[in-house]
Amino acid sequence: MTEATIVGWGHTPFGRREEDLEGLIALAAREAMDSAGITAGQVDGIWLGHFNAGMVRDGFAASLVLQADDALRFTPATRCENACASGSAAIHAARNAIRAGEARVALVVGAEKMTAMDTAGVTDALMQAGYAAEEDGQSFPMIFARFADAYFQRNGDQSAALARIAAKNHRNAMDNPLAHLRKDLGFDFCNTVSDKNPLIAPPLRMSDCSLISDGAAALVLVADDMAGEFDHAIGFRAAVQVNDYLPMSRRELLDFAGPTEAFRRAYAAAGVGVGDLDFAEVHDCFTIAELLVYEAMGLAPRGQGARCIEEGVVMADGALPVNRSGGLKAKGHPVGATGVSMHALAARQLAGQAGDMQIPGAELGAVMNMGGSGVANYVSILERTGGRA
Repeated sequence: MTEATIVGWGHTPFGRREEDLEGLIALAAREAMDSAGITAGQVDGIWLGHFNAGMVRDGFAASLVLQADDALRFTPATRCENACASGSAAIHAARNAIRAGEARVALVVGAEKMTAMDTAGVTDALMQAGYAAEEDGQSFPMIFARFADAYFQRNGDQSAALARIAAKNHRNAMDNPLAHLRKDLGFDFCNTVSDKNPLIAPPLRMSDCSLISDGAAALVLVADDMAGEFDHAIGFRAAVQVNDYLPMSRRELLDFAGPTEAFRRAYAAAGVGVGDLDFAEVHDCFTIAELLVYEAMGLAPRGQGARCIEEGVVMADGALPVNRSGGLKAKGHPVGATGVSMHALAARQLAGQAGDMQIPGAELGAVMNMGGSGVANYVSILERTGGRA
């Protein structure tokens, strides 16, 4: 079967951006096409990851990608939405089109403009990714505070472990020129409730929560028999999607069953285990999510995820660096862009183009992007497969 290969990438800086949604999309799309060395006229299909939920008025956004280049006119374009995993949904849709033989060259863009709305408005918009029948009125900090509270009740107070995760990701973001908050906050700040680091939804502090960001990222995917025409080719050893029940009442929270099953299937499809990975970019919308992902991916037994951060395993110089980019926590979390950003920065790692974030000798990486409270779960295992360079 024909497989899809990543051959180009684009990525705006994340943060409070002057550009509107259209401008962000165009910037990332152009950079990705330039990176791959293709013309817009070669693109067979466009997929846009975009959540929105009322954060901007552009509810019909797929054809905004055509604004990047007039030669994209009349190219089929589709918006994909799967909460905070909308970017990965777009990647999977493009990959599937290539595997089905319906496209040879695909342009994927993930984008979100969040700061046009105030914090209360963004919080309300993101609540639409929950289960309205039972969870209406609960913000996502409140929802992930439920995970943290359940984890603490079973395993003891893990506030220090969460602070270490936050401090790690902020320190990593210092090496990422695209990150929203390039500031080393330090463990003591993250571990202390203060006026500058208040409790948002106990036991989660502000430093345990990801940022409200604008930004976009893009990829060019091609059929694998074209890979030799490009400087870099990053292949999918596996790409898995697992959806769990939307109501939290139907799930045992600490099983984190959706992410766990997604990793299990991805490892099986790729023929690898967690010990074969050189790095991972995972969905740390809240620090408790990263802690639970350590266990879901098999880095630690249930209830012992804190060991990964305490023993340095997931640090930049550890055996398996996690979120070397700074993660959602410090790089930023423009919802629709997040999954594409993760894949783009993982591809740069594998191509040896990650700059100060580069992990020496990185050959195999995992990306885990999650929508909602562990509901839509995507895991990719990526590797360098060729190219001219």
